[in-house]
Amino acid sequence: MKYLGHIINGDVFSESKRTLSVFNPATAQQTADVELASQVIVDEAVIAAQNAMKSWQLTPINHRAKIMFRMKVLIEQNADKICNMLTEEHGKVIDDARGELARGIENIDFACGIAQLLKGEHNSNISTNIDSWSEFKPLGVVVGITPFNFPAMVPLWMWPIAIMCGNTFVLKPSEQAPSAPFFICELAQQAGLPAGVLNLVNGDKIASELLINDPCVKAVSFVGSTPVAKSIYQQAALNNMRCQALGGAKNHAVVMPDADIDFVANSLMGAAFGSCGERCMAISVAVVIGDECADLLVQSLKQRIDGLKVGSGFDTQNEMGPLISKVHKERVEKHIESGIEQGAKLVSDGRQLFVEGFESGYFLGGTVFDHVTSDMDIYQQEIFGPVLCVMRVKNLEAALALVNKHQYGNGTCIFTQNGSAAHYFSENVAAGMVGINVPLPVPMSCHSFGGWKQSIFGDLNAYGPDAVRFYTQRKTITSRWKIPSQDHSAQFSFPS
Repeated sequence: MKYLGHIINGDVFSESKRTLSVFNPATAQQTADVELASQVIVDEAVIAAQNAMKSWQLTPINHRAKIMFRMKVLIEQNADKICNMLTEEHGKVIDDARGELARGIENIDFACGIAQLLKGEHNSNISTNIDSWSEFKPLGVVVGITPFNFPAMVPLWMWPIAIMCGNTFVLKPSEQAPSAPFFICELAQQAGLPAGVLNLVNGDKIASELLINDPCVKAVSFVGSTPVAKSIYQQAALNNMRCQALGGAKNHAVVMPDADIDFVANSLMGAAFGSCGERCMAISVAVVIGDECADLLVQSLKQRIDGLKVGSGFDTQNEMGPLISKVHKERVEKHIESGIEQGAKLVSDGRQLFVEGFESGYFLGGTVFDHVTSDMDIYQQEIFGPVLCVMRVKNLEAALALVNKHQYGNGTCIFTQNGSAAHYFSENVAAGMVGINVPLPVPMSCHSFGGWKQSIFGDLNAYGPDAVRFYTQRKTITSRWKIPSQDHSAQFSFPS
């Protein structure tokens, strides 16, 4: 049985007071014990990061980049091992795990070239014999609290950029899928990252609360549900702590009558049911314009769901694995029951799925509801499972109104061959990430990831250029070296 403690000041640390069992969701069998951090552990991690900050912020940026590049090579060399950990603890199919890791590595690539974005600004002789320039300085000790659905990728959104900006970091990964982030942090130590620059504390809500209330922590990055994101953002504000907190989503796909239905159906299968719907960018609502188009799409989706291959993520023939836990599976099933009770038409019922040889696993098949209305719970709430809601509207304006009225505004997309409709939609939709015939418009690492409305709390988005600004603070210097030789009298007017 694997036992996971913490990584503090470059060493694996264990206290063995509180632990939590980690399960393989495909088999419901325990695979590890993870230690849950106490106040002592959290304090040790923050102190280690604070002590390392003194020398790390003075380390030349090209030296930081060399360490980061060595770490990238080590991750690539150990990719199969990392992806196996992702599949074993999260349940996602192995190809999806490889995709997750690849997107994480892209952020390391971006971090390696961060010097270009850390350059300040300069004006000589901005006033008589006075120069002025700005510099971007690190914040200090920063924290990342990351979710179960992307155990490798989301931490790699955060700490590579943070430490390349000169900060030190404390990572609190999800206790439900802790192995991959733990192993990647070990690889960072092998790459030569100085002790204390990157620390990892495993834990639950208690550890998160201790970290965001530590007076030595200067910023927190969070990805999770909206209620928790909002709570963390409010607490961070009270503590005068910088915060970016990414929350939930209810991503809509608008389907125009001119769209290629086969392409749309295939796109929605991957976007709605990939990773068992446990993605903040999953498409969970298809808003279809016109009954004729909706009938064709629903029929096409049902045919594909009947052939959806669900089972262990280690079987490369499978397209969807299990949900993360028994508790979460039961929660998604309650949403399905709610949809039926409130009058939606159940086209495909994932609760009827049987996976031979994995009867104890947390499996749920692809589920589709038709004739969903905006007052139903399955439309209003984030389900975070393999459930797709189909809504029918008369025109693009009505579809746009639905998207814009919803409390979440993470991502959205439109399927159409009409350039005018695509332009109108992308210009007027209230969402942070928009796809045109792209169902999962997740920006590449040179851009930034973030939604609108209740999908994000904080002014700056994740990774990319926004992250560089989030993990640094501007310092502006105004300098005079040539002292006036004549007039040394006091000046009481405001300088101009």
